[in-house]
Parts: sequence; C-alpha cells; structure tokens
Amino acid sequence: MAQEMSMGTTAEIALEALERIAIHEKECGERWAEAIVELREVKKATETHAQRWEKLAWLFVGTAVTCTITILAAIIV
Repeated sequence: MAQEMSMGTTAEIALEALERIAIHEKECGERWAEAIVELREVKKATETHAQRWEKLAWLFVGTAVTCTITILAAIIV
C-alpha cells in the first residue's frame, strides 16, 4: 500500500512538473516572439540610420574632392 501511494504521489509530482514546464515554455515562447519583433524593429532602424550616414559620408567625400579639384585648378591656372 505504501508503495502504491508512493507511485501515485510520484506520478502526481511528475504531472505537476509537466504542467509547470508547459506553462514556462508558453511564457518563454511569448517573450521570445516579443524579442524577435523588437530585434526586427532595431534592424530596420539601424538600416535607416546606416543609409543616412552613408549619404552624409558621400556628401563629405564629394565636397572634399570638389574643393581639392577647385584648389588645384586655382593653383595650376
């Protein structure tokens, strides 16, 4: 009889553990989905900022080249 109670108690503990694991996995899955959405938004923002900085860099390089050519043309002529 004691062994039967022990098996029943063990099975109940195992079922409770499985329920807790299922709840935990559900919560983690929801958090992971939220994290993925946030990471996608960060990626979009980073790409947008990178495009702006690239435009600014090309503007700077273009201005520097134009100024250099203008100065050289003024010195040579």
